[in-house]
Amino acid sequence: MVQTPTRYVTQAEFEQLCLDHPDRILERTAQGELVNVAPVGGEGSSQEADLIGDLIIWNRQTKLGKVFSSQGAFKLPLGSTRAADVAWVQLERWEALTPEQRIGFPPICPDFVIELRSQSVSNGVVKHQSLSELRTKMTEYLASGLRLGWLINPQDRQVEIYRAGQAVEMVSIPAVLSGEAVLPGFELHVGQ
Repeated sequence: MVQTPTRYVTQAEFEQLCLDHPDRILERTAQGELVNVAPVGGEGSSQEADLIGDLIIWNRQTKLGKVFSSQGAFKLPLGSTRAADVAWVQLERWEALTPEQRIGFPPICPDFVIELRSQSVSNGVVKHQSLSELRTKMTEYLASGLRLGWLINPQDRQVEIYRAGQAVEMVSIPAVLSGEAVLPGFELHVGQ
């Protein structure tokens, strides 16, 4: 197997690459490593849309924040630029950003994220997203100020719950996840 050399870029180079290649989904680690994010298959995309829909319905009723899709990346305080499958920012924090900051990669860590471990098929081979890479992202979010995060792993039938200042909690699927104090009244039924 030929390994592709790791490419490191500055934040300015990253932003220019995103402008030059709007058809690609890119992320940047805190160390400056460029990450190419592959599109997910139909099943994963449908599951992601359901997750966003559930959060949007709750948010429209409560008007407590802003919901973001996997196409929106955030410039995190520790230097990475990441896009979660689903993200939510508390309204007061979002409104504290300038209009220019809201247009680009907002320099803020979401209060809540969902990462869905997806799979796709290429040439008859099923490929799962790397669990270790998703855990690295979740750790970056926590270090940057994330309050609550869910890593949903349908392949292993479990959810990892990330909370600021606490150990990761593992929950078996099927499960009902609570938005706790971060998303009051929000519940997500997973695998039911």
